Amino acid sequence: MAEFTDREQYIPIRKRDLIDLLCKDSRLDPSSADRFRQFAQLISAIWHFEYHQKHEQLKDAYAPFDPDAVTIPLTQLTPDQRAAKIDQFFEQFIALMERSNFKRLSRREIDAAIEGGASDWGVNMSVDWDIFERLEIFQRGEAQILRTKGHWLFFWRTIEKKVDSYRRLVMLVKLRKSKRLPAYIDTDDIFVKMFKDIPKMDLEMILPGTSLQMPLLQKLKLGGSFIGTIGYGIYSLGTKLVAAIFVLIGVATTFAIDAIEFAVLMPLFILFGYGYKQYHAYQVTRQQYAKKLAENLYYQSLDNNSGVIAHSIDEAEEQECRETLLAYFYLWKYAPAAGWTAEQLDDYIEMDLEAKVKLKLDFEIGDAIAKLESLQLVTSEGGHYQAVAIDRALQLLDQRWDNYFPYHRA
Repeated sequence: MAEFTDREQYIPIRKRDLIDLLCKDSRLDPSSADRFRQFAQLISAIWHFEYHQKHEQLKDAYAPFDPDAVTIPLTQLTPDQRAAKIDQFFEQFIALMERSNFKRLSRREIDAAIEGGASDWGVNMSVDWDIFERLEIFQRGEAQILRTKGHWLFFWRTIEKKVDSYRRLVMLVKLRKSKRLPAYIDTDDIFVKMFKDIPKMDLEMILPGTSLQMPLLQKLKLGGSFIGTIGYGIYSLGTKLVAAIFVLIGVATTFAIDAIEFAVLMPLFILFGYGYKQYHAYQVTRQQYAKKLAENLYYQSLDNNSGVIAHSIDEAEEQECRETLLAYFYLWKYAPAAGWTAEQLDDYIEMDLEAKVKLKLDFEIGDAIAKLESLQLVTSEGGHYQAVAIDRALQLLDQRWDNYFPYHRA
């Protein structure tokens, strides 16, 4: 069984497309294809029902901490109960991410991703890690995404560049009270966010409580102008004071005193005027970067809070279906009479998908076999697995579906 460190376990093919692909296989006649479609329909129904239960459990666990909730809680949790519920929700959500084939990022991996500033399409942010009571970040699908930007000199031209990015990014966060957070943020809540196509260097953009960091060139531009203005003001004020002293030594007429006051106050007015101008320019620059940050997150945000849970449940359910369909199909139609080992089945699925649709993946064979065994769709002898016949498989799945609600009328 080949193990790949550079391949995803996630299967990026829609369930319906996968069923159509398998039904077009040369080893299936029209009758077998029809029965396999019935098989796929039952598999989909079973996993949909079971993940509906998981969804209900997650909704119940998240309800006390949902910042978007509009329902009224009938009971109030004690501090100890809230702490236990938070642990329970984090544990369930992490398990869901694993089933959706997301990778949990460590703090070291997060630090390595964001070091070195921002990409050409992001905004550099300063992160205060102390505001996070709990923080979990998950990613799926590392890829180089093609981005375009304007040429630095020939502004009418564009430059294309490949940027190391996360195709999907999910953040689960519980905050502490902090001056960096708006007063209306309830730190008793748990926030869940999902994003797409986030450059690795811009990972800090999605974190709450961050502050904008202006690029060095912009800092030098504003700082140099401000220092130059102060220098000019000091120089002008100094020369006027020296001239005023000489005037006072010579003759102290009312006209001379007025001239001195004007000579002294005018550079001060100029200095304060330039200071306000630089302050205004700084605020405008900050607003431009804040606008850029807001635009980036607007187009790269996929879902929030309970919506992320529903999205992830759907992804996990689809993944369960894909793995079950692939494992059963290849055992049913391609394995010899003696069956295949898990390693042989894993290698054949990966090889055939690469040949048919140019898809390179690391098939999660252990989980797929476990699902087939739980559904009683395989038998094993001496480490070799055989698929039960399709007609028998349909009967077993139908019985499982019928027995989900074992209630009978008298």
